[in-house]
Amino acid sequence: MTKKILVTCALPYANGSIHLGHMLEHIQADIWVRYQRMKGNEVHFVCADDTHGTPVMLKAAQLNISPEEMIAAVNSEHRADFEAFEINFDNYYTTHSPENELFSTSIYKKLKEKGYIKTRTISQLFDPEKQMFLPDRFVKGTCPKCKAPDQYGDNCEVCGATYSPSELIDPYSTVSGSKPEMKETEHYFFDLPAFEQPLKEWISSGAVPAEMANKLNEWFESGLKQWDISRDAPYFGFKIPDTDNKYFYVWLDAPVGYLGSFKNLCDKDGSINFDEYIEKNSTCEMDHFIGKDILYFHSLFWPAMLYGTDHRMPTKLQVHGYVTVNGAKMSKSKGTFIKASTYLKHFTPEALRYYYAAKMNGKTDDLDLNLEDFVAKVNSDLVNKLVNLASRTAVFITRNFEGKLADKVTEQEIFGKFVNAAGLVDECYEKCDYSRAIREIMGLADEANRYVDTCAPWILAKDPSQKERLHEVCTNSLNMFRILVTYLKPVVPALAGEVEKLLNTDLALDKISVHLCGCLINDFRPLFKRIDLKTVQNMINDSKEDLAKAAAGSQKAKTESPAKKNKKDDDSEIAPQISIDDFAKIDLRVAKILKAEHVEGAEKLISLELDIGLEQRHVFAGIKSAYKPEDLVGRLTIMVANLAPRKMKFGVSEGMVCAAGPGGKDIFLLSPDSGAQPGMRVH
Repeated sequence: MTKKILVTCALPYANGSIHLGHMLEHIQADIWVRYQRMKGNEVHFVCADDTHGTPVMLKAAQLNISPEEMIAAVNSEHRADFEAFEINFDNYYTTHSPENELFSTSIYKKLKEKGYIKTRTISQLFDPEKQMFLPDRFVKGTCPKCKAPDQYGDNCEVCGATYSPSELIDPYSTVSGSKPEMKETEHYFFDLPAFEQPLKEWISSGAVPAEMANKLNEWFESGLKQWDISRDAPYFGFKIPDTDNKYFYVWLDAPVGYLGSFKNLCDKDGSINFDEYIEKNSTCEMDHFIGKDILYFHSLFWPAMLYGTDHRMPTKLQVHGYVTVNGAKMSKSKGTFIKASTYLKHFTPEALRYYYAAKMNGKTDDLDLNLEDFVAKVNSDLVNKLVNLASRTAVFITRNFEGKLADKVTEQEIFGKFVNAAGLVDECYEKCDYSRAIREIMGLADEANRYVDTCAPWILAKDPSQKERLHEVCTNSLNMFRILVTYLKPVVPALAGEVEKLLNTDLALDKISVHLCGCLINDFRPLFKRIDLKTVQNMINDSKEDLAKAAAGSQKAKTESPAKKNKKDDDSEIAPQISIDDFAKIDLRVAKILKAEHVEGAEKLISLELDIGLEQRHVFAGIKSAYKPEDLVGRLTIMVANLAPRKMKFGVSEGMVCAAGPGGKDIFLLSPDSGAQPGMRVH
């Protein structure tokens, strides 16, 4: 029976470019949508830019343009990137739309009428320098649960705990770097705990992946909390009805943006019944493709909002993990934070679509884009196994038989295997287990190539008496090739389109078992070019150049990253370049810790007395999360010996201790048996 399905991807935020991390989700969803359409299902695939919130407002101000101007430019860029990657959206829209405002307001009013909206006065962190209340993501500090430093104000990326910004230890504003103040303000709350039972039933229905359902159960056990859905001016977003200076929190209107984009599509199309898809007892499906980082919003807030307003809840959340590059977090300094547009300067979208598909198993595991493996896998599978199968045989059809295939296919046993694989391939595509589908398809490709190797058409072509056999072998191999590319069509649609031109036929699932015989094909032309590591390196170099341009543009706009004031550097941001002469001024010395003590009233600091050879120094070091003072005596470390003394709240620090590690308990110093001596200079 034909299904009607509404499919969405998470909305990219409108303050930055699309990168290869974003592309994982959109490629995953696009493959699934294309496959559903090949099966004859009616699918509407929509997305939009997530345009509201403080980050957009602040970035637009930095660029000296209006938020509307900025989101329009970003929307155009995002559309171009997705189109270039063959992401086949029926509608790519914006959350800053009349449709989205209408639905956001309507949902809010219905929830309020039913008593699910509460108001209360809260104490919220306020930036005294910028004169604004700080959104959760614009406050950082130490996690109140695991004590990990530099965590956002709403959740900890280390232990996964959620909390309010006021619970952070040593909070600071990422807007100005100043210490926030507590200030009272009235806010509006969605009564999420009232929906605990329907949410549990929905989650247990299979709408959420099993491994994610376990995580959600932990949140239920710790108790659901009312959700703050309002923000104070200044804010870029939709104003809450009947208020003067309150706006909907961006996470309220962002998922509503799915409905806004779909409604916009329905109005333009004229033949799609919008209500049929969102009514409470809808028989249509509504599937969301999202990353695991936004599971909380899509598995609790969003379905509760829908349930509370008598709309249908999502049919399924397809949740994926993060993208790493070469086994590590994408890095701007290493050139592995790669924008979609940068990638497309060097490779076809088909290469990444195929590689991602070959690694996606339908679960929430992280996916590593290993660039050497990327080159090897694409060349091995798409070039050596797939395209080579056609190039080895099509030429004989055009050269020896005027482009006409034989009247019959003779290898029925082999074809039985190829056709019967459709059931497993279907199961894999349905579950988004594309990696298993690829393994099955490439296993068949190996079998097809063994057939060609055994039959050796290049030898048959030299013997006039074997002309009929040559005709059969090449027709057989091209029909195997046709089935393989049909299975891969959702993954590599452009390549499939070229194969359709070559074979003069549509590659359709319902034609898998119908042999292509007695018809004309066109001259073979190269279908896919090999890729190489040199091009990968060029792409990495270009990514570094993109970063340099972005830094230059930021300087031109006279903007300053909050990280320069207060935030610890991480590998996703690099500091301004210094010259070798600047670096030569830094005097790094081995220091022996003679004495270590707690600093009363300080969360992170330890007071150290250091021996650096010719003299002793007193230094405050923020390493309390990793070491007890009594364990430090006798240890060696590296210190910046020529740093000017700095007066601190607890005294004067005469230098800076250097340590390595991601933070928290993992901060590493030299061991006492390293062979280094106090005062030894580090070169």
